[in-house]
Amino acid sequence: AALEEIYPQTRQQRCWMHKTGNVLNCVPKSIQPRVKSALHEIWQAETKGDAQQAFEQFEKLYGAKYPKAVEKLQKDREELMAFYDFPAEHWQSLRTTNP
Repeated sequence: AALEEIYPQTRQQRCWMHKTGNVLNCVPKSIQPRVKSALHEIWQAETKGDAQQAFEQFEKLYGAKYPKAVEKLQKDREELMAFYDFPAEHWQSLRTTNP
């Protein structure tokens, strides 16, 4: 909140490691490995376009049965994908607080 107040034009990047944990908490343990793999397809995509497709695929695969998991992901979509707007050599340090 302070960042937004002091620097309102600053873009934010949400941490994929923490978001992954939050999403996995919304699905049964039996499918967590598949869900985790699908999330990795998003944030490890080669391009933003590929990531958008993987995001949409995730929504289609899990939206009906696990709406809370998908909602957690959708809620921060813009902030999760922000790193794609920067040079690729910076992606590793931008997309997570646990590089």
